[in-house]
Amino acid sequence: MSLENSIAVELKDVSKSYGSRKVLDNLNMSVREGEKVVLIGPSGSGKSTVLRTIASLEAIDAGTISIFGHEIVRAASPTSLDQARADPAARTRIGMVFQAFNLFPHLTVLENCTLAPCTVLGLTKAQAVERSLALLNEVGLGDKAQSFPGHLSGGQQQRVAIARALALQPRIMLFDEVTASLDPELVVSVLNVIDKICADFNLTVLMVTHQIEFTRHFADRVCFFDEGRILEQGPPLQVLKDPKQERTRTFLTAIKDL
Repeated sequence: MSLENSIAVELKDVSKSYGSRKVLDNLNMSVREGEKVVLIGPSGSGKSTVLRTIASLEAIDAGTISIFGHEIVRAASPTSLDQARADPAARTRIGMVFQAFNLFPHLTVLENCTLAPCTVLGLTKAQAVERSLALLNEVGLGDKAQSFPGHLSGGQQQRVAIARALALQPRIMLFDEVTASLDPELVVSVLNVIDKICADFNLTVLMVTHQIEFTRHFADRVCFFDEGRILEQGPPLQVLKDPKQERTRTFLTAIKDL
């Protein structure tokens, strides 16, 4: 495999502002296929915005984003009325799981998982059901297929959200603070599922989390964000145990105190 083809995600000179506040500041970042990258940093440092721009949920003000060597997002020109959005075909290669579960409450667990494969990929209902049931079994919820989200715990709903994202067979998974709204006793079960499915499906992963202990064993690389830029990055043991930047040390100390 060539070096170019091994890059799953690449951001070049990406900037993004909300009004006068710049949340991504000329960001350059690349993630290799199969790599698991965890983004840490204070609130408002740009971590979640990175994921949302890759998923084309947010337009960018400058720069480009490429997936497997194909440019999918480019900043709209100053004269354009259209915001840059990803190619729909490329979008199916990206799955995202949010802090909020975002399940359809009026649909069963199985219907939540089969909707996108039928409407986006054109699978028959039988094909979508077969795929979705296999994924629900993968996340330990095969027996909840006919339940409604409101009858599940928060941890179970988040595992359904993971199965739903996997139903499109993405090659890249984005996890945005997926345990932040869960009770502490539910966090471990969700993180264990993420660990398992990422290994089983050989996924490229970008994750925003404050779960430092999980990050230590899960991540191939940790990126510390501050003011829209990567201030420090490297293997988990280096960044989390012996950070080079004082700002990183201050942040990690605050997390440990919490």
